Amino acid sequence: MTINSGSTGREVDRPVARNGANALCRPTADGSRYELTSATAMPKAGAFLWNQRMMIQMTCRGYATAQFMQPEPAKYMHAPNLEARTFMQPEQNYYAHHPGRFVYVKDEETAQIFSAPFEPVRAKLDKFIFSAGKSDVRWTVEKLGLRVEMTLVIPTHDVAELWTVQVTNLTDKPRKVSVYPYFPFGYMSWMNQSGEWRPDLCGIVGSSITPYQKAEDYFKNKELKDKSYFLCETAPTAWEARQSAFEGDGGLHAPSAITEHEELGGSDARYETPAAAVQYRLTLASKDSHTLRFLLGPALDDEEIRTMRSRYLSKGGFAKCAADYAAYIAKGTGCLEITTPDAALDNFVNNWLPRQCYYHGDVNRLTTDPQTRNYLQDGMGMAYIAPAVARRVFVKALSQQEATGAMPDGILLTEGAELKYINQIPHTDHCVWLPVTLETYLNETADWALLDEPVVDSRGKSQTVFERISRAVDWLLSARDERGLSYIAQGDWCDPMNMVGYKGRGVSGWLTLATGFACRLWASVCEHRGANELAARYRDGAEAVNAAANKHMWHGDWFARGITDDNVVFGVASDREGRLWLNPQTWAILSGAASERQIRQMLPAVDEQLSTPYGTLMFAPPYTAMREDVGRVTQKYPGSAENASVYNHAAVFYIHALYGLGDSDRAFSVLRKLVPGPDHDDYVQRGQLPVFIPNYYRGAWHEYPRTAGRSSQLFNTGTVSWAYRCIIEGLCGLRGDADGLVIHPQLPPHWNGMRVKRLFRGATFELDIRKADVDDVVVRYRDAVLPGARFTSIRAGETYQLSVSVPK
Repeated sequence: MTINSGSTGREVDRPVARNGANALCRPTADGSRYELTSATAMPKAGAFLWNQRMMIQMTCRGYATAQFMQPEPAKYMHAPNLEARTFMQPEQNYYAHHPGRFVYVKDEETAQIFSAPFEPVRAKLDKFIFSAGKSDVRWTVEKLGLRVEMTLVIPTHDVAELWTVQVTNLTDKPRKVSVYPYFPFGYMSWMNQSGEWRPDLCGIVGSSITPYQKAEDYFKNKELKDKSYFLCETAPTAWEARQSAFEGDGGLHAPSAITEHEELGGSDARYETPAAAVQYRLTLASKDSHTLRFLLGPALDDEEIRTMRSRYLSKGGFAKCAADYAAYIAKGTGCLEITTPDAALDNFVNNWLPRQCYYHGDVNRLTTDPQTRNYLQDGMGMAYIAPAVARRVFVKALSQQEATGAMPDGILLTEGAELKYINQIPHTDHCVWLPVTLETYLNETADWALLDEPVVDSRGKSQTVFERISRAVDWLLSARDERGLSYIAQGDWCDPMNMVGYKGRGVSGWLTLATGFACRLWASVCEHRGANELAARYRDGAEAVNAAANKHMWHGDWFARGITDDNVVFGVASDREGRLWLNPQTWAILSGAASERQIRQMLPAVDEQLSTPYGTLMFAPPYTAMREDVGRVTQKYPGSAENASVYNHAAVFYIHALYGLGDSDRAFSVLRKLVPGPDHDDYVQRGQLPVFIPNYYRGAWHEYPRTAGRSSQLFNTGTVSWAYRCIIEGLCGLRGDADGLVIHPQLPPHWNGMRVKRLFRGATFELDIRKADVDDVVVRYRDAVLPGARFTSIRAGETYQLSVSVPK
């Protein structure tokens, strides 16, 4: 999907990035890649690749965090100690022996060494480019008159990493160099681990046995892929399979095996930490290049390793894999392309945001039991990318509805999966997300037939989607106390707010308001179906919960966050910490609980207390000590995660509400801060490339300005589906309904116009949107003004060119 920039005959003004932003971070000309030109300015900046069986995140300096499914998450490259079963940590710290993918280079005439991409030697480089692509990751490093280019691709279906390393002599004289790819397997198992060179496989294989204690686990573990392999397309000069022999006394920054010997020692690892290190001694003529290819991954046995080698490890195999994977990623292209005065935002919206939405909806964050709220909201984003996937999400989720009408804390995706960790803790918000996310699906598809789809649950009971969501909304209305406020149990949307209601009496101000919003949405669905009595019942329900929220939660200038088991209201002006929370204000707007007067009080309070240069805080001030009637959210470090960070999921709810109010200035201001840049200082402070939205940026802006804005680097977040929705339906104002496409753009004050290409129900809409002397939005098609700024009678396959005027 491309936009001809000259198609309208009018150019869109673009601001020039300040402070040398283009020198540090820049998109390529076609926008399909983002490049970082320093290994030190943003050391944790990275990119990620995935398929339905694996995911890998690479930092610009060469550290890697990878996992694969078998069917539960597992690792094939390990840390130097036994790890807990976690994938990524917020603001993941990296250390010398953290799993990575490195290439050492030694000039054999001078004995000087460096490593690519940057770790572990950390030599000052003459040139560094980290290039994040949609379907691969690349590095270009220059040092000592040599260029090292590294490329990572993964397959579409298998678990493997395909690495290409090309070394080029940039000088005018012949060079003798040694190239040492070093891929440490790490501490694989305290029970059994080893590593050795396998000439029959032309590679190093690390073997282990996953530790266990229970006899029954032996039978489960028999099919685990406990081997890790590193295969070479061409035989190396030498190799080393034992980490300690490679590292020696020199450490990873100057391994003894490289600095003290001409060739690697060729030893094995016998209940010692294995590693994959190979050496190629090359003679390169002037301007000559040499290309090496390697295959890394897990395997059950030698037969699987041989199969993978045969399938991938060749020039043709690599090329086919790259093409197939690029085609797979292209399925997540999305439905929108924009051209605005903000070129950096255009690049993110057109290339990276739909990719992140696709990741979430395609692989469910690589878990077998996604939290119900996450599963539904990730599915919501797929309504814009692959609506059939979004449809299946509703059916799958509702098939696990409980007899009471409640939704479980997690959705089991595979046979034998179990609810784990957070999904064993009772949360009370999951039913809310059914009508909330269904609204997007119906707006996008008009697939009202979904509501009549029969869904059979685990007890064998069959009910339609409509009946089941009605029961879920009924459950929300029933799960309230005598005041009409929603119980919180051990958490609502905020997982770590686990002690507000653990005694069974605490209530959630946010969930009360969210219940009101869910009731309003579901009443509209009922009305559309002609179920007027049900519609009236749910509207009455919304009025009741909104009235309860106003009676018990409105304090001064904003809505409180909740009331504890001991009847203490919190999130009020008298609180020294946790005084003002964003979510209750947002959802009071969405539910209709907040009057115009209340909104005029709430928004300035949010501006004053929660707005920062890096986004809108989830609440403020941060907690600095445990508050036992609120929970572990108060124990998280001030300004991190849910403890008063710029928690982007909460911020994007706020954006959605602001666009609903028509407050385009505030909405865009918060929206733009979801994405790093485009200024140099902003990139450096956040430390992240603008190729995904993280779950949070550090808060505590007043308390700890040095770390404020720092990215968590975690790309698993419910933010992205909502962000895409806010841009499509809010900023661009292109929202579907039962009859067609409603057009109501909301440009920020400093824009004069924008161009949009929107795919909708099989048709293509090309819109030229300009500010003009009009009182309301005017849409013209073939010189005729569309009544109500709505396009109807859409025919799939057609292209419609619209001219849109919006008030100045």
